Amino acid sequence: MNGLLASALLAQATFAQDRYSGSVAVGVATSNKLPLTLADAIARGMKTNLGALLANQDAVSAQGARDAAFSRLLPNVTAGISEVSQQINLAAFGFGHFPGVSEIVGPFGLTDLRANVSQPLLNFKSIYAMRAANTDQKAAALSSQDARDIVALVVTGLYLQTGAAASRIETGIAQVKAAQAVFDQAVDFQKNGVVPAIEVLRSQVELQTQQQRLIASRSDVEKLKLRLARAIGLPDGQAFDLSDNLAFTPAPALKVEDAIARAYTSRTDLQSAVARVQAAELSRKAVDAERLPTAEFNGNYGDIGPNPGTSHGTYAAAVSLSVPVFQGGRVKSELVQVDAELERRRAQVAELRGRIAAEIRTAYLDLASAGEQTKVAQSTIALAQRQLTQSQDRFAAGVTGNLEVVQAQEAVAAANETYIASLYLYNAAKATLARSLGNAEATIPSILQGVLQ
Repeated sequence: MNGLLASALLAQATFAQDRYSGSVAVGVATSNKLPLTLADAIARGMKTNLGALLANQDAVSAQGARDAAFSRLLPNVTAGISEVSQQINLAAFGFGHFPGVSEIVGPFGLTDLRANVSQPLLNFKSIYAMRAANTDQKAAALSSQDARDIVALVVTGLYLQTGAAASRIETGIAQVKAAQAVFDQAVDFQKNGVVPAIEVLRSQVELQTQQQRLIASRSDVEKLKLRLARAIGLPDGQAFDLSDNLAFTPAPALKVEDAIARAYTSRTDLQSAVARVQAAELSRKAVDAERLPTAEFNGNYGDIGPNPGTSHGTYAAAVSLSVPVFQGGRVKSELVQVDAELERRRAQVAELRGRIAAEIRTAYLDLASAGEQTKVAQSTIALAQRQLTQSQDRFAAGVTGNLEVVQAQEAVAAANETYIASLYLYNAAKATLARSLGNAEATIPSILQGVLQ
């Protein structure tokens, strides 16, 4: 059941799980056990989780693309110097045999020190492309924040799983002790001829069954700790214990419709998707602007002469206007492509809005169901424990065999497992709701304590 529950929680992440299950470890393992709260685990994940780091670099890359697009609107200035030594044969150009004029001119030198500048004066394509890149950069920054929300959800899921597995160890130890007491009692009774050997054998089988469950629970905890450590960047071999005991607390009072409205304004993945639609609209304008005239200024100023001592300043300045006349349908075909991309992004926004609403409604259903299951499981544990006590008393009094005791022990074990699983589902539903509302980094720890920020 653990693996299925984990899949149900972590499936909320829309990216590949490998991206968020790994991290860049920081520091060196110490011999001391590290006390780890949920808030600490989330904070570590924000700094070291691979998904958060890659999303941050995507935002940095988008910033670079935005700067590159903006640079196309700025002046382009170059400077250079050239030194030429030349000798010309005039006869080779048909100017030979002039009286008193040598056919060979030179050698002579020419020094040219010059600065060139070009500046777009009117280029709507570059203007819209810069605006689109700027909007894309904002979308990437929002996606980076959404990645942090996913990290918070993944880390919380692993923390809850590990805590649930640790609870199974505690109940397992109690079950082993109870089974050991029944076994010892059966051995004593058999020695005194009170019960047959089958009673000892039955209690021994129950004892070993509980021991096997305890061994499996301990292994599960260690493996889950490894997964949690990998997700939050703990150094290899660092021992730690979970500090937070996330008991049952009522969910904050918030109507479903209010939760959906809040999510629409705070979910960064939705804001990012909307920004990408705006970027696609600006990209379409940039393509359409290729049909418009463009104007550009080009100029240079320099110092030219046979040598620096006999040089003189020269300059040139020109403004050019370019008007597209025939482009062979290139702009039209590019518009078809950007229109398709624009419609794709609009569809993604519409789908995401529907998915957000569905996530919140599902989380509310899970909260109601798991909350009731947890309350019933608490009552069932008390009833199963009373049943076990009475069956032990009946066995001790010789009224019945220990089959009844073994069955009661299994009922206690099942009741404890149901409670642990229900509590895990309940807290997982609260974490999913917090992620669905947005700003999961702050919302998840608070909502698990029964408070909604």
